[in-house]
Amino acid sequence: MSFYNIVSESSKSTVMTEYKPTNNKSDKYQSESELEKEFIKLLESQSYEYLPIHTETDLILNLRKKLEELNKYNFSDSEWDQFLSSCIVGKNEGIVEKTRKIQEDYVQILHRDDGTTKNIKLIDKTNIHNNKLQVINQYIETNGNHDTRYDVTILVNGLPLVHIELKRRGVAIREAFNQIERYQRDSFWASSGLFEYVQIFVISNGTNTKYYSNTTRWNHVKDFNKQQSARKSKTSNSFEFTSFWADGSNKIIPDLVDFTKTFFSKHTLLNILTRYCVFTSENMLLVMRPYQIVATERIINRVEVSNNYKTYGTIKAGGYIWHTTGSGKTLTSFKTAQLATNLPFIDKVLFVVDRKDLDYQTMKEYDRFEKGAANSNTSTAILKKQLENEQCRIIITTIQKLDRFIAKNKDHLIYNKHIVIIFDECHRSQFGDMHKSITGKFKNYHLFGFTGTPIFAANSSSGKDVQLRTTEQAFGDMLHTYTIVDAINDKNVLPFRVDYIKTMDKEPDIDDKPVNDIDREKAFLAPLRISKIVSYILDHYNSKTYRNEKMYSFNSLLNITEVASAKRNEKIEEQKDKLYLNGFNSMFCVASIDAAKAYYNEFKKQMKENPSKKLKIATIFSYGANEEESDGILGEENSEDTTRLDKTSRDFLDGAIDDYNKMFQTKYDTSSDRFQNYYKDVSLRMKNRQIDLLIVVNMFLTGFDATTLNTLWVDKNLKQHGLIQAFSRTNRILNSIKTFGNIICFRNLQKRTDDAISLFGDKNAGGICLMKGFKDYFEGYTDEKGNKKPGYKDLIAELEYKYPLSESQIYGERAQKDFIGLFGAILRMRNILSSFDKFAGNEILTERDLQDYQGRYNDLYEEWKRRRNNGDKENINDDVVFEVELIKQIEINIDYILLLVQKYHDTHCEDKEILVSINKAIDSSLQLRSKKQLIDTFIAGINDVDDIMIEWHEFVAEQKEKELAQIISQENLKNAETRKFVNYSFRDGNMKTTGTDIDKIMPAMSRFGGGNREIKKKKIIEKLLAFFEKFFGII
Repeated sequence: MSFYNIVSESSKSTVMTEYKPTNNKSDKYQSESELEKEFIKLLESQSYEYLPIHTETDLILNLRKKLEELNKYNFSDSEWDQFLSSCIVGKNEGIVEKTRKIQEDYVQILHRDDGTTKNIKLIDKTNIHNNKLQVINQYIETNGNHDTRYDVTILVNGLPLVHIELKRRGVAIREAFNQIERYQRDSFWASSGLFEYVQIFVISNGTNTKYYSNTTRWNHVKDFNKQQSARKSKTSNSFEFTSFWADGSNKIIPDLVDFTKTFFSKHTLLNILTRYCVFTSENMLLVMRPYQIVATERIINRVEVSNNYKTYGTIKAGGYIWHTTGSGKTLTSFKTAQLATNLPFIDKVLFVVDRKDLDYQTMKEYDRFEKGAANSNTSTAILKKQLENEQCRIIITTIQKLDRFIAKNKDHLIYNKHIVIIFDECHRSQFGDMHKSITGKFKNYHLFGFTGTPIFAANSSSGKDVQLRTTEQAFGDMLHTYTIVDAINDKNVLPFRVDYIKTMDKEPDIDDKPVNDIDREKAFLAPLRISKIVSYILDHYNSKTYRNEKMYSFNSLLNITEVASAKRNEKIEEQKDKLYLNGFNSMFCVASIDAAKAYYNEFKKQMKENPSKKLKIATIFSYGANEEESDGILGEENSEDTTRLDKTSRDFLDGAIDDYNKMFQTKYDTSSDRFQNYYKDVSLRMKNRQIDLLIVVNMFLTGFDATTLNTLWVDKNLKQHGLIQAFSRTNRILNSIKTFGNIICFRNLQKRTDDAISLFGDKNAGGICLMKGFKDYFEGYTDEKGNKKPGYKDLIAELEYKYPLSESQIYGERAQKDFIGLFGAILRMRNILSSFDKFAGNEILTERDLQDYQGRYNDLYEEWKRRRNNGDKENINDDVVFEVELIKQIEINIDYILLLVQKYHDTHCEDKEILVSINKAIDSSLQLRSKKQLIDTFIAGINDVDDIMIEWHEFVAEQKEKELAQIISQENLKNAETRKFVNYSFRDGNMKTTGTDIDKIMPAMSRFGGGNREIKKKKIIEKLLAFFEKFFGII
């Protein structure tokens, strides 16, 4: 911050600028109990009040007392009972409703005994230190599915808003995460459900400590049939979405002692809860990460300081934030805009985005921040009204619309107002002219920009205004950095794996020396080369995207066409449901519209010749400069207009859109509105993995996020900004299956890749941002610190030596634990290697041996799962993390089993070796184990049949009906209600056993009849869950 001599930073900073870890830590062994005591003692030293509360009765008494203190009002007993039941523990309220109360509706209305009303705050967001922090531990819940005892909970004004789960040092931190999942499933909802108010979870094993929001594990989605009730559905989110805390220089603070001194300092925790949580339109609670908070506060601080110094209207009043692509810049920048409106001397905040980024989802999010702040109307009339309306404090607009407004309004009162202007992507090519317009008209401005790829002197364009070549020249100081290296180290984005595929005997060099581009592009467009590349993609598509190999659940948008075709400002209710997806999807970026047309036609030709390789392919482009810009910034294509395309290209695009219409039953074309809707439809279907491969020139290579996208095919001269932006489409985190972004280059871009990563990371960034090669993972390598990392070969050799299949079982808990760790490492390594072409044929283990090892792994998983469910907590499974998500991806499916059954049937049921193969295959699959009895019964009963598959489906349907009718009869359940509940469960992919769903299907019984009703309910749940596990996934 060169413009000001800052003596010290404000004491209001939420994130410490630089933290030095505590050195005086004990070397002695520390049990979980001792870790808990040390943690609580540290909190008490930071002015938290410790309470020996272990029951709900005491918790509610304390809640009443703290709310009375906060609101300076004493409830009468009747007022408290009414307020508690109607405003705090509503019968039909779950995590979402309670989260909304803390984040948005934190002032509730009390109806007093005298008939008047009074506002009661649950939390004070204006004066945060009016809120009282208390700590409790070992709270007991006995009314859930199991008796549970929680580790440590932070109460804010008596409400449990932060929960901490601890494991002893040496135990995998992931086990603490799994423990909280069990609490959410089994008991947080129990009794009055006060623990559903928890906003933030913290997990720690002493050595590592992480935090995450309450909806990282659960998301409420509306019922498919638009019923009023909501159901719980697991999201694709998982342990990968937990975060470390860090200081202002992005240095993580993992140790529990250091984490407690920083994250749990009263000012920091209350700031996070009251200012730095975002409740989205998807009912997801996002807790901002430390680098996002630092950036926000540094901008607000710059505005305040420059206002005091009266330097607004100059470059000294602004600055820029360099946060890498995929790190959540838009959330940070908009939160900054929102907080800037709270400054008393600021009249308005303009939040400026590119028109192509102002899509339906973004509009919906912005509208949630401030009603009516964003609109996608291209007319400047609405923008003019917003600028003139004093009640409109924050306005979201596009670069293009603001430019038109300034051009049409040479003189306007807004130019003299005190304005904060925030650009969401400040590296965009058209910004130079816009900058001159803004600084020429506005008098009292603070100008800020966010970018993932800043323009430095080294990568600036020589053709631009010499005063505005770099981001620093345009905006001022760099206020905070969070590079791609930081993001990958923090596991907020994934690294890249880049393959360079040779497509010519003498491939032209792709460097920065002047060459005859026309001749070079002619060579790249040679029909034979294009044919070879298309053939390569079709041959390797499944292995690169894990298609037909990796299955995962995903909350998919069902009414895409309706959402994409909505008129401007029309409210469309999204319909989402959890679906199971196979693998990921991809994008193919090419050098020109001519290349896009040639590739599209070649794909159609080869897929017609070989229908077994058919993919759902789409393309989209509009007029834009195809020439490579010297600074690497990708050319802009207009997503709203195709009129500047030549007739041949537009006719071709209409034909491609017609193919799309037939594929998805839509009605788009290249006319203005319909093309915009086509753009939105393509965007949504890419995000929902409905398009397998999208061919683009420049569109979708910047600002587009799709977590299901894992592969980018490249036949384009990318560099610097454009290269990082394009590569970054693939590295969004989704789950443990997606471990890197897959880049396949059909041009030699290796030097450009190294240069770009060095420029936007650091000179050693390549080892962090880029995955290693096949040989390193297969044979092992030595890392930067000199540590030897075993390869796949080494792991398999250790497995076969220590745990040979010739031995019937693994004896002893220590050996079992070592086996689980080793086989888990092998599963993770296979997940990486499976995307390399060379791995096929080099798996070392035969399919049968892999199944046998999987079977043993699953045996141990189920054995320890039983121990856990039986309450045996003091065993070594606390130290073990099973790679369940990965084991599910390589498991055998029912089709494979039926293929073996057919082979067995073809031998007239004489080849018993096939029966052995069937049993081994079932044992190796977690999902099929629960169906073993069903499969055995089917095999024993089959006679001469023409079609095993038809016979199987008829058998399953008959067995399902028979067993469901038996459960209904035995337990005297309500017939229609039970069948409806079961059908919904199979449709949703999970059976909801919490809430009132089970009560609705039970026979009439007194709720006050002691334990009989609960015993009956537990028995019904066990039977229905076993029934669900048996039949789910095979019908």
